[in-house]
Amino acid sequence: MNSQKVLNPSQTNFQLYLGDCNEILSDMESELVHMVLTDPPYFLDGLDDDWKKGNGGKRGTGTVGGLPIGMKFDVNQGLKLQQFMTPIAKELFRIIKPGGFVLMFSAPRLYHRMAIAVEDAGFEIRDQYAWRFTKRSQFKAFSMDHFVLKKECWTDKQKKSVIKELEGRKTPQLRPQFESILCAQKPREGTFVDNWLQHGIGLIDPKQTLQGKVPATVMTIEKPLKQSFNSHLTPKPLQLCEHLIRLFTRKNQIVLDPFLGSGTTCVAAYNTDRHSIGIDICKEYIEIAQQRIEECIL
Repeated sequence: MNSQKVLNPSQTNFQLYLGDCNEILSDMESELVHMVLTDPPYFLDGLDDDWKKGNGGKRGTGTVGGLPIGMKFDVNQGLKLQQFMTPIAKELFRIIKPGGFVLMFSAPRLYHRMAIAVEDAGFEIRDQYAWRFTKRSQFKAFSMDHFVLKKECWTDKQKKSVIKELEGRKTPQLRPQFESILCAQKPREGTFVDNWLQHGIGLIDPKQTLQGKVPATVMTIEKPLKQSFNSHLTPKPLQLCEHLIRLFTRKNQIVLDPFLGSGTTCVAAYNTDRHSIGIDICKEYIEIAQQRIEECIL
């Protein structure tokens, strides 16, 4: 796929690229950016080559076959994610400055595979954070009654007996109320102070707060309401991304998002006086990001 720059950095603080991030990252200069903040795709079935809902259907992120979101468990999903992220993590390691941070959102059960890919690339795993939300979260546990009733070899009496024995039990999926955030750091050159003086990165700003609270590993903020034109499946809270950017970078530094989606990282960078580079393979998402950026600038 041929990459395409779609926003001129000489006019704004943004650089947007439409294309495969593997190709675009390989063309970037080494030690260019100070931070990576991104929400990678989780190698979910039902998405096409552009990481969108395939075949014009209504299936969304996490949907497998005809089952609702989250109903299908596949152990290979994590392995595929790790394989997908491995070359990308290696390019990110080259592009980020010594001491620079990588923060990646992840489904909790896939976090370890993301972390393995990042650690194998040379990064140090510094911490795991939790973005906590309490509203608008779907209870994904699946009742067994449907499977029992489909058992053709059982009589109605046997089916009723099994359903009674199960007592309404469901698959082991509790109502989700958090997403994991991987925090990794490229090894420093010398001490923390040496690295800071050389590259201006590698330490956090503890003065930064989220909704008046000091920085903590659990960050509670509700899922955002989407603009009417935003068709992205999983937009992240703008306030949370602004907090993370302020916490780990300084003004005028560069934040990279290789899976830009609807552009939250770039908007958050602009709102906090940072520069940003965004990449996405989906033309529709890039167009959404452009619209959100234009609304910021106006």
